[in-house]
Amino acid sequence: MAQFLFEIFCEEIPARMQERAEGDLARLMSDRLKEAGLKWDSLEAFSGPRRLGLVIEGLPLKTEDVREERKGPRTDAPEKALQGFMRGAGIDSLDQCKIEEGKKGSFYIAVIEKPGRETAEVISEAIPEILKSFPWPKSMKFGQDETAQRWVRPLRSLICLLDGDVIKTEVFGITSGDVTDGHRIHGSGPFSVTDFADYEAKLRKNGVILRRDERKKLVLEGARRVCEEAGLELIEDQGLLEEVTGLVEHPAPILGDMDPDFLDLPPEVIALTMKTHQKYFAVRDPKSGKLTSKFVVLANQDAPDGGTAIAAGNARVLSARLSDARHFWDLDRKTGLEAMASELGKVTFHEKLGTVADKVERVAKLARELAPVVGADADMAEKAARLAKADLVSQMVYEFPELQGAMGRYYALEAGLDPQIADAIKDHYKPQGPSDAVPTAPVSAAVALADKLDTLVGFWAIDEKPTGSKDPFALRRAALGVIRILLEADKALSLSKLASDDLLSFFADRLKVHLKDEGVKHDVIDAVFALGDDDLVRVTKKARALQAFMNTEDGQALLQGYRRAANILAAEEKKGFDLASARAEAVSGSDEDTDAALMIAIAKTAEAAQERALIAAIEGADEVASVALNTEDFEGAMSALSQLREPVDAFFEAVVVNAEDSMVRRNRLLLLSRIRAAADLVADFSRLEG
Repeated sequence: MAQFLFEIFCEEIPARMQERAEGDLARLMSDRLKEAGLKWDSLEAFSGPRRLGLVIEGLPLKTEDVREERKGPRTDAPEKALQGFMRGAGIDSLDQCKIEEGKKGSFYIAVIEKPGRETAEVISEAIPEILKSFPWPKSMKFGQDETAQRWVRPLRSLICLLDGDVIKTEVFGITSGDVTDGHRIHGSGPFSVTDFADYEAKLRKNGVILRRDERKKLVLEGARRVCEEAGLELIEDQGLLEEVTGLVEHPAPILGDMDPDFLDLPPEVIALTMKTHQKYFAVRDPKSGKLTSKFVVLANQDAPDGGTAIAAGNARVLSARLSDARHFWDLDRKTGLEAMASELGKVTFHEKLGTVADKVERVAKLARELAPVVGADADMAEKAARLAKADLVSQMVYEFPELQGAMGRYYALEAGLDPQIADAIKDHYKPQGPSDAVPTAPVSAAVALADKLDTLVGFWAIDEKPTGSKDPFALRRAALGVIRILLEADKALSLSKLASDDLLSFFADRLKVHLKDEGVKHDVIDAVFALGDDDLVRVTKKARALQAFMNTEDGQALLQGYRRAANILAAEEKKGFDLASARAEAVSGSDEDTDAALMIAIAKTAEAAQERALIAAIEGADEVASVALNTEDFEGAMSALSQLREPVDAFFEAVVVNAEDSMVRRNRLLLLSRIRAAADLVADFSRLEG
């Protein structure tokens, strides 16, 4: 078994493309090797600013010989059929076939033997095809004629080694070899390698850390260290960490210092300017938690002066960027939120749903309507909704779209608006993901609910619903946001007043996803929703209680009894038993209410003790469960149902439902319908999978 080492050495690969490129290279190479019938022990891809490659361990030097027997036509088949068989099997004569006797006569069997191929040959053919079809998100064309490259950046060399020997292949006019280059500053020039261990060791000696995980660790630990040495704390950012890891081969974190006068800008503006434009980490004071004038920049070298010149140069560039930000900040404060809001009519929300101003008008009215639901002041909720989108036309949000809402809050406070309104402007976009916080302040919750519900109702009205994995308008996220806000606030809201049946089903699907991690199964939620309840908070509480009940022996036993009763009734109804007519006949002439009259009629023919015990248990469970459901004591309702477990089991054990006496038989079938009805008070048990 051999080791295969492959490296593509080129100019700087964009950091955002590197990790995906690793996966694509591993997939494409694996596919080609598998097609050739090759197997291996392990495959590891790697990438960095100037290289992309992989190493495969345990690869055989040759594919296995293949012997295949292909059954052909009968020996007395027409000539055309025989000729077609020979062409398909790749043989020149029927003498190359053996004859096999079968029940339907004699058949030709072609024996096809294919000798194994050299693995080096397979790889040599695969590499040009892989590189020429590589799925870069964006590639460039370099050179002309047959040596023209279409690659992410100009390609310089290829390493292609199998068991220490160079596999000769050529692509874009570049011939493979065993030579690569190290770091631009810390490297000593091109060098040859013999295998992966030698390759990685020589890269390290020449200033290159090959593996992404190791570079990431060095970046994070180094950034933390330079902050701690100054008595400060790094503001960690996973996305930025991933990006800067792809920018450096030789991570060297340096603590820089910007002009402290810029600290009067909003901290979000400073941090985002550092991250977006300069790829710096922001730094805070661990005692106050406030942003400081320090930043961490990742150098790609060990600077002779310890990084002083690099830090100073980066500080100058950052000052220029922050000067631009200050200009935007001053312009926006001078304009004001009210003036910005008046410009929203010029911004299209969706061609079928109007402008952002149209959406704001709808959201403002809905926020006022929803305010009492979450305990918010209606005037404040409407005011916040009318200003919530205003910062979309601000200079700062145009430069940094990530700051929508956050800048609106600052501008609202600058205008002297109530902090509740300012917070609602910032928080109405939340939650933007499963880990994002939910707005809990009443005014914020009202505007956030209104914004998301308007989006959902609007896109449902124009039939722009999510399909499969496609959700361009983030409607799944909006629905989950509504669910999380209502559950956090523990407030009842009748969605049927706002949403269509189809949209209610969509909410049910999102609720299944939300409650899955709690162990609440999808069929339990279906069973609760089936009763027509459109209050997500109440549905959730009932689903949790029902799931807890179904996790007990009593719950499972009652479900089995329910199914048995339902199956018997279904079978009898197919034979002509009319449940509605039987009920009417049983209660005719009685002055009692229908349910009471029915139980009295059933009791009149009760013969067995188990039958009488079940009647009493159903009456008791009905009463307790009804009271519990009316007070939303769902655990109490489940407890009432649990009392049916033993009498139902005993009834089926001792009583024959299909009695000879027609009256007794009718009443026992009616009793089964009462078992079903008692359970269905809580949920549609027919939807439970158990």
